[in-house]
Amino acid sequence: MTMRKDAARNWQLIVDTGRRFVDEGIPVQLNEVARAASVGVATVYRHFPTPEALLETIATPRLEELVAHAERAAVAKDAGDALAGLMIAMLDAQLDDASVQPALASVAYALPRTAELRARLDTLSGRLLDRARDAGQVRPDVTQADLLPLMCGVIFAVRVHPGAADRRTVTHRYLDVMLHGLQTR
Repeated sequence: MTMRKDAARNWQLIVDTGRRFVDEGIPVQLNEVARAASVGVATVYRHFPTPEALLETIATPRLEELVAHAERAAVAKDAGDALAGLMIAMLDAQLDDASVQPALASVAYALPRTAELRARLDTLSGRLLDRARDAGQVRPDVTQADLLPLMCGVIFAVRVHPGAADRRTVTHRYLDVMLHGLQTR
């Protein structure tokens, strides 16, 4: 179904304002988004019934990029390198875009598209982990359920120690340390 031009314009204005809030570290509260976007509160709620729905909409392009990366990684020749590359991409996405982490960490979604992207990402990363494990590049006791909490730990460590001059370099270093802990001996 196609939106009317004014509805589409308002939708984009709300998303752009939400994006600005995320980029500036301002909590995404729908009433505040409405005020900043100069649209009615009812207009915001009509498009986005919850703050999570708006955050997931903002995160969708980055989640789509991660799924595309995972699709390429799933068929890469070296599964271990591909798994490390996917994990780096997921960490970088969280560093670059504060809307991504809630979308990756959530267990329930406001939007079916987010659930679909997350399920696809989980399936692909699980296959990749299986390939890396089968190739002897990852310890046999490491499961897919271990990966996301470990990556969250890396992001948390980088965020609680803000003195690092280059968070991306520190994040990649922490991931490298973690990955070596995953390798078979």
